[in-house]
Amino acid sequence: MSHDHHAPVPPDGVPPVLHADDSLVVFNKPTGLLSVPGIGPEKMDCLVARADTVFPGIRIVHRLDRDTSGVIVLARDAQTHRHLSIQFQERQTQKTYEAMVLGEPDEDDGLIDAAIRKDLENAPRQCIDPIQGRPSQTQWRILERFDGHARLQLFPRTGRSHQLRLHLLHIGHPILGDDLYAPPEGLAKADRLCLHATALKLTHPVSGQQVTFESPAPF
Repeated sequence: MSHDHHAPVPPDGVPPVLHADDSLVVFNKPTGLLSVPGIGPEKMDCLVARADTVFPGIRIVHRLDRDTSGVIVLARDAQTHRHLSIQFQERQTQKTYEAMVLGEPDEDDGLIDAAIRKDLENAPRQCIDPIQGRPSQTQWRILERFDGHARLQLFPRTGRSHQLRLHLLHIGHPILGDDLYAPPEGLAKADRLCLHATALKLTHPVSGQQVTFESPAPF
């Protein structure tokens, strides 16, 4: 597929570890690396496969898109996996992202509420569909304004596939470097998808304490 050509090649080896203990490991995933294996031998390379070389038996809990970078937590055992999976399913975790977008929103913050479904004619894209889509909400606020683009902080309330990319497109401000949704002008302004998971807040399955893991945006 043509959109694969634009993807940055992730550096070799195990991505940077932000935190590791007996229950879980938090990585700073690079752009261009799948979270889990895709279909076909050329898509076997992924975060889980790389992490498993150092932390055998490690398991995925949630995903980041291939071209989204940033904070992602993996579980080291079945009990932790179950505990964390429930937190994500029940939206007890808090995720924060940063994105660079084309143009400048008029407002300083807002809530995007637009239902999402798979775009069956244009895989792997998703699309907005108020009738058949699944409810999806993203809060956002401006961090910085530039000439012709802006840095946004994003707080997804739901976790649909491509939600942030699609929601920002929906309000007229696609993410820079987004080879699925940005127009040529937005694609040309960056050599990667400018979307990064900057923070993840969750309840540690052993201590019961709320913990936050952070990684500053690299763009």
